[in-house]
Amino acid sequence: MYSPAGKIWRVSAQLLADGDLKPVVLKLFPWDKIAEAHLLVESGRARGKVVVAV
Repeated sequence: MYSPAGKIWRVSAQLLADGDLKPVVLKLFPWDKIAEAHLLVESGRARGKVVVAV
């Protein structure tokens, strides 16, 4: 059985390495502010990724 997942990951990694794909991180929260991070995501107003550092 063929799965394109491996190819997708390789292409994505190359795009990131080349600078052609840039992740959008809205905000980085420390672990103790996880409730605040959750509220932001649930609000629907987050335009980008909300990251929680562990």
